[in-house]
Amino acid sequence: MIKIKMLEIDHIKEAQALALRNYNTERGYVPAMPNITAVPDLEWSVKNTKGACAFENGKMVGYLFGWGPRDNVFGCNPHVKGIWSPAHGNAAFGENKIRAYREMYQAVADSWVADGALSHAATLYAHDIAAQKALITYGFGVRCMDAVKFIETREVRYPDGISFSELPRDEAGRITGLNNGLIRHLGKSPCFLNYPERTPDAVQSEADEDDIRYFVAEMRGEIIGYLKLSDDGEHFACGAEDMRNICGAYLLPEHRGKGIYDALLFFTENILAREGFKRLGVDFESFNPTAHGFWRKHFTAYTHSVVRRIDEQAGRAS
Repeated sequence: MIKIKMLEIDHIKEAQALALRNYNTERGYVPAMPNITAVPDLEWSVKNTKGACAFENGKMVGYLFGWGPRDNVFGCNPHVKGIWSPAHGNAAFGENKIRAYREMYQAVADSWVADGALSHAATLYAHDIAAQKALITYGFGVRCMDAVKFIETREVRYPDGISFSELPRDEAGRITGLNNGLIRHLGKSPCFLNYPERTPDAVQSEADEDDIRYFVAEMRGEIIGYLKLSDDGEHFACGAEDMRNICGAYLLPEHRGKGIYDALLFFTENILAREGFKRLGVDFESFNPTAHGFWRKHFTAYTHSVVRRIDEQAGRAS
């Protein structure tokens, strides 16, 4: 029989053990995931969030907490508050796993809504079918994915008239028009993401402050596509020393279907391989058909983040 308790400081060690077990279970399916020995410390999260844990026969078999509530959920909904349970913010094991997830969520969802959070998100591992089933049947749907691959050294076939290079850091603003093209693309069906367009100064400031690298495809001196690379990503494992992460990409529509972006990816991998990196990650919206089709061709997904939007009337009633 499952017994639900509120998550407390005394549960941290058991929760961290479950989180690491959860990660290593997924790594069994996706060997390109980094080898880690510990998940992030959960003390701050447990002290500052509302969570639940599940016990069976006196043993903890699951836990769930969420960060937030945070204004402007996903950076594109300024009037909506949200809660996010990261990959190390939930786990469950055992024959009653689906029930544990459902009952833990039921135990905390009321307080999340009472705090004004009407968007609930959780990052689950891609091969954890039971966890996904538990939340999808409670109104969640897949929104985005993390994926990873081993970096390979490949022959780059340069399409006619196209050159590739790493953009000097102080020229990051040159990709602003393409970045805004991506933003406009994400605002259309079926994504409907309302991100504000950016200025060259904002793009340059981000590159300087966050050590962003841009790899670009050019035609006659004009940048027609870019790949944005970061030291970190959405998942805690993305910070592994031998891993880099793609956090933005775009190619002008008129140049698609010619092998240009495949070649840009291979060009970037060759540089990273020479620098000693072993893994490359990417995160993308699963409902962006362009991104989903391209990245799944080269990478293996290891997380599925699911989201549920609570009816606004429920928020006002609470």
